[in-house]
Amino acid sequence: MITTITRYGLAAGLIVGSLLFGTTVGLNEHIPDPAVGMAIGYAGMLLAFTMIVIAIRRHRDTVLGGVIGFWPALALGLGITLIATLFYVLAWEAALAVTGMDFGAEYAGFMVAEAEKTGDAATIARARAEAAQFARDYARPLWRMGVTATEILPVGLIVSLAAAGWLGRRLPAKA
Repeated sequence: MITTITRYGLAAGLIVGSLLFGTTVGLNEHIPDPAVGMAIGYAGMLLAFTMIVIAIRRHRDTVLGGVIGFWPALALGLGITLIATLFYVLAWEAALAVTGMDFGAEYAGFMVAEAEKTGDAATIARARAEAAQFARDYARPLWRMGVTATEILPVGLIVSLAAAGWLGRRLPAKA
């Protein structure tokens, strides 16, 4: 099972990491609307996590003789998710280093701009304080890596649960 997790985790990680790095570096000068960027990112995650479904099915059919329980299937999916998450975080850090982008400051500016659309002085002041705190926190590498991991981990968890529920089977009862 470790070999399967490693093989498919590396495949998922290379897919999601190369998409993240490539789009961030390639679109650095032409940053799309944040909603477009999120759609591209989550589509890439789902594409990468097809490796979970493929891995569980292949492991079930070739190694286990067509039967895998829910928990082993879930463990397989979560192992792949962890490897892909590591690649995702490292790809984001590499993209930030290559582009010199200060995402924390850019996102903080976006937070304030959204608040300014309301026109309410209290909302704008609160958004400025929260944005400044976010920018300070995002400058800390371990905090930034944790935040980056929380983008992809829930997607991998959901795909792992769905795939384990769909592909996990128990042995048929003996007649």
